[in-house]
Amino acid sequence: MLYRRFGRTELRMPVFSCGGMRYQFKWQDVPLADVPAANQQNLEATIRRAVEVGINHVETARGYGSSELQLGLVLPQLDRDRLIVQTKVSPQVDPLEFERTLKRSLAFLKLDYIDLLGIHGINTPELLDHAVRPGGCLEVVREFQKQGKIRFVGFSTHGPTDVICDAIATDSFDYVNLHWYYVFQDNWRAIEAARRHDMGVFIISPSDKGGRLYSPPPKLVELCRPLSPMAFNDLFCLSHPQVHTLSLGAARPSDFDEHLKVLALLDRADELLPPIEERLEQVAIDTLGETWWKTWHEGLPTPEQTPGNINIPAILWMRNLAIAYDMNEFAEARYNLLGNGGHWFRGQRAERVGQLDLRPCLTNSPHADRIPALLADAHRRLGGKAVKRLSQQ
Repeated sequence: MLYRRFGRTELRMPVFSCGGMRYQFKWQDVPLADVPAANQQNLEATIRRAVEVGINHVETARGYGSSELQLGLVLPQLDRDRLIVQTKVSPQVDPLEFERTLKRSLAFLKLDYIDLLGIHGINTPELLDHAVRPGGCLEVVREFQKQGKIRFVGFSTHGPTDVICDAIATDSFDYVNLHWYYVFQDNWRAIEAARRHDMGVFIISPSDKGGRLYSPPPKLVELCRPLSPMAFNDLFCLSHPQVHTLSLGAARPSDFDEHLKVLALLDRADELLPPIEERLEQVAIDTLGETWWKTWHEGLPTPEQTPGNINIPAILWMRNLAIAYDMNEFAEARYNLLGNGGHWFRGQRAERVGQLDLRPCLTNSPHADRIPALLADAHRRLGGKAVKRLSQQ
């Protein structure tokens, strides 16, 4: 395993982390007696496999249903000095409610302390305020740190880059969990800000939110040769030293195998990545047009600035991926989550675009005249049955 310094925490973080949102039994709290033995055995085998290959960072959250409860049967059996354990708790208006939830997390994990506590889902200015204001959630965390129950505090986010950078600028956090992949590089500005503040950088769900790369379309497979799309994305992310670890979200012990192949390729990134990136770029230009591909994102409004709360940037991004790389399954899943994602995935789909006047909000876009028709086309291509977040299922 390769390890990187996790910012000012000084922890030696493995470049792959064992994320805890896919091996648990339920997305809701359940009594331990209701957890099937086979599920618990799979979870334990997954954790032990991770530690065996050097992935000693185990990451979970209070919002991941039975994950913490089930991990509490496994983690105390392992060598605590070798583990880096992280859980996450969502910020609350009432810091006492946040404290009660945090205590529940620690009780489930059955550890004397955790290494990393993430404020889970700082996706809006309001949620950031709940965390950092005087008397807010971070003051609760500081008390737990004084008691030796938490070592370092960070935050996770699915929010816009400006909100992420505002959170980083408070200098209140030791690390950040965020989205950044080959197909979504918008948050690079936040990663650079984290570097300036000497924060650890943890990439959320690169194989799922990075394009459902565990089930890639044949076109993407061909474009990424000689690597798999999953290995290409791992190598792309880790070729940037500002990135410290990628969460693998394993559901079973074998889910680590494809990722582990990348370790032997890291010193060849300068050789392997450019030809693949050039092919991906050229195919996108050939299918979408060079002007569109290079400028489509310019001057777009946020959902809050758009009639009908339509998430224009996300919808055009999904349409691009579907057309350029045949990433229809991924684009459809993300598109149909719009309207159900709350602050985790903002905005609405484009089914009402024909009834809305988008001209005022598109005045800064060089493609203002084309975008309404492209949004309608995206809805025809991608629209289907509404999708719920995993935690709602």
